[in-house]
Amino acid sequence: MNPEKYRKRTVTLAMCLLAATVLTACSPTGGQPLFGISRTQTGPFAPGINRSKQSEDGVEVAHRLMQAGEFELAIRAFNRAALADGLDAEILSGLGSANLGLGRLGQAEELLRSAVEKDDTRPEVWNNLGVVLMESGKLAEAQLTFRKAYALDNGESDAIRDNLRLALAKSENPVTINVEEENYKLVRRGTGDYLIRPAS
Repeated sequence: MNPEKYRKRTVTLAMCLLAATVLTACSPTGGQPLFGISRTQTGPFAPGINRSKQSEDGVEVAHRLMQAGEFELAIRAFNRAALADGLDAEILSGLGSANLGLGRLGQAEELLRSAVEKDDTRPEVWNNLGVVLMESGKLAEAQLTFRKAYALDNGESDAIRDNLRLALAKSENPVTINVEEENYKLVRRGTGDYLIRPAS
């Protein structure tokens, strides 16, 4: 190959690369590729926190974790909500229900009794306390607790009615209750309930 032609090709190639670089820098994407990472994205890292947006309610987050069966995470979320908003009956009830989900009956009973002391007008708290009492084998007290929950609820909740029916049936004839029927329901505020099965 002729050295003159080789030099000409090299110069032409260098000029094309220089032109492409200059045109890319002047493009509306600011030097970024059209289909790559845009200038608003800083790379593979997560975006920062939007401090102008309202944060999610801690109690609602904890209830969602309870529905997902993440009881340890729910306890943490309830604790954060208690630090932010104070320890009220709803948070105490949630902490008790989460401890019940983890099989910590003593802690669950203590927390739910505290919740009832703070607000004795909430049927879901009474129901959850009844579930703990049933789990602990305190059938007579659980019956009374479910009756109180049912009276406060005016019989509107299927979960509370089912729990009362089960407690009555179990106290009348404890031998014939099938193990598969021993599913107690925890009730949260609003819609939905949590299903807690006794440990076998």
